Amino acid sequence: MNHDRSPRPRVAATIVLAGAIALAGCETMDERQRGTAQGAAIGAVAGAVIGKATGGKAGTGAVAGAAVGAIAGNLWSKRMQDKQRAMEQATQGTGIEVARTEDNQLKVNVPSDISFAVGRADLQPGLRPVLDQFAQGLDATTVVRIVGHTDSTGSDAINDPLSLERARTVSNYLQDRGVPASRLEIAGRGSREPVADNTTPEGRAQNRRVEIFLREPAA
Repeated sequence: MNHDRSPRPRVAATIVLAGAIALAGCETMDERQRGTAQGAAIGAVAGAVIGKATGGKAGTGAVAGAAVGAIAGNLWSKRMQDKQRAMEQATQGTGIEVARTEDNQLKVNVPSDISFAVGRADLQPGLRPVLDQFAQGLDATTVVRIVGHTDSTGSDAINDPLSLERARTVSNYLQDRGVPASRLEIAGRGSREPVADNTTPEGRAQNRRVEIFLREPAA
């Protein structure tokens, strides 16, 4: 007679419950609450797997993992919320867009009318005070990635180095404001990643832009 009572049903129930917490009410949750619930679900799965693999009680592992995941999700979301709020306040009324990406980065989109003149890589005066506040709002661990873009006017031989030089200009300015070079990354995409129609003046203006991404360093 087999007396081995597998804990798998309890594990499955715990995982389903954690998933339900993550999904239920997502439309009404704020970012911090959603991060807590999603962290709990991910932690439950990880805790169950680890507990089972190491010979422990998988159900207990799932519960512990859910608790740890909830805390981690909550803290992550609060940090990102605080940064987003600070960036939105710093750029209010400038036309700069601040958004959260699907992979939990903050994306700051700087349009051409405030960043760079056509064919130029030197900062326009309107961007300098924004970058000043931006630099002041960064904490000691945030990693900043700056990506330059152009419209499709001209060849890749012109656009690729121009987009990179624009990103480098922003990076140099932030370094002058005390942001360590080790926390700054730059890239130039030329005209390869348009966000609007390059056949119209309005579309080309939207494509001439600089994007700044903020993220926490990898653990």
